[in-house]
Amino acid sequence: MLDPVARVRRFNRAVTSEVGALDTSFLGRGRPLGAARVLNAIGHGRSDVADLRDYLALDSGLMSRLLRSLEEEGLVTTKPHSDDARRRIAKLTAAGRREFEAYETLSNAQAQSMIARHGQPDTLLAAMDMVAAALGRDRIAIEEVDPRGESARYCLNEYYAELSRRFSRGYDVALSRDPDALDMMAPRGAFFVALSDGLPLGCVGLKGTGRDEAEIKRLWAAPAARGLGLGRRLMDAAENAARRLSITRLRLDTNSALAEAQQLYRKTGWTEIERFNDDPYPDLFFEKRL
Repeated sequence: MLDPVARVRRFNRAVTSEVGALDTSFLGRGRPLGAARVLNAIGHGRSDVADLRDYLALDSGLMSRLLRSLEEEGLVTTKPHSDDARRRIAKLTAAGRREFEAYETLSNAQAQSMIARHGQPDTLLAAMDMVAAALGRDRIAIEEVDPRGESARYCLNEYYAELSRRFSRGYDVALSRDPDALDMMAPRGAFFVALSDGLPLGCVGLKGTGRDEAEIKRLWAAPAARGLGLGRRLMDAAENAARRLSITRLRLDTNSALAEAQQLYRKTGWTEIERFNDDPYPDLFFEKRL
């Protein structure tokens, strides 16, 4: 068996070489990767300097030097926050916006080239997703969203596709008790999506009834993010939302083919109960008192 540490180090060398992480002129734009990352993050809407520093995991000194270099180039301006003079806000100038767009074009071309060179691009992307999720697990955010929105619909479609693969007789959402979107929005319920740098990795819905009981629906985590505790985090978000809505009893249903879901429910205080609906797909039913 090859040494695991040697394999990780080989991977690190391959990535830093491929993306030009050590180049003094990242993507040929005349500045190193650190400054380019700051410019990119500001261009993607991260304007609060403290939040920017945390997102990029930079210390205060290095953050200040990188911002100063971008200001000297005329690409970025910084000024005190309008409501709190202790905070600073960074903004791209017109020249900075053009430079950001140039980086976006070059980065997209580089990514497309990497995909095109591999004989099994889907396998390559799946491996990249797993590495990115594992390395960025502390930055995965759980956000409440509209269940009709783009990120929610992506997760739900992936969830339905996985059920179709895993259930012996397939899965047709038209035959299921698909929750109405309004039941998974305030003031009745809620819907949460897990996001990694803006890309959806999982979801869960809280289907409210307007009374003191509700159902947990559509818990899903992307294969790349499994084993990272994401399912528990999503369930915690749904349960906390239920408490805020004064819901005291939760129910859910699942299928015995989803062994990992059963394990999560049993470990987190759910009790198996009798069937409570006529949905043709579930064969296990659980309840939890809050």
